[in-house]
Amino acid sequence: MQRSRFVLALLTATVLGQPTFAHDFKSGTIELKHPWSRVAPPVAPVLGGYVTIINTGSEPDRLIGGSSVIAGKFEVHESTLVDGVAKMRPLKDGLVINPGQTVDLQPGGTHIMFVSPTARPAEGQKFAGTLVFEKAGTINVEFAVQGMGDVPAKAEDHSKHGK
Repeated sequence: MQRSRFVLALLTATVLGQPTFAHDFKSGTIELKHPWSRVAPPVAPVLGGYVTIINTGSEPDRLIGGSSVIAGKFEVHESTLVDGVAKMRPLKDGLVINPGQTVDLQPGGTHIMFVSPTARPAEGQKFAGTLVFEKAGTINVEFAVQGMGDVPAKAEDHSKHGK
């Protein structure tokens, strides 16, 4: 009984009490740098997700979907400015990441949209999700929740090392 309480306390501290540090994930030739989201207002119908994607391979790959424990639906959206009006649309065919390319999913640009959120994690918490690629497959990640004014440092591109 005492051991199970310790394990539960350790898991709770790990999931809820982690500070927001850079964290990376990899599958095949796809690297994911610091997936993150912002604290959302209580009535927001969507939440944004952001990450830097690096393709270290010699062939293109495509982000075709994903999921999250905090939302009913996962979409990849593109934001554009047309005649001074911001427009957002889902990328129905996914997002291509060419060989050697680094793609930043970020506020105001291409990003992940968590539709119909079932939870709104607080600043400093993390939540589980997946990103699904055509070739690299499913990559399990954790999104770190950051405050509204926080913007993570740009991920360093290490693809040129050793060439």
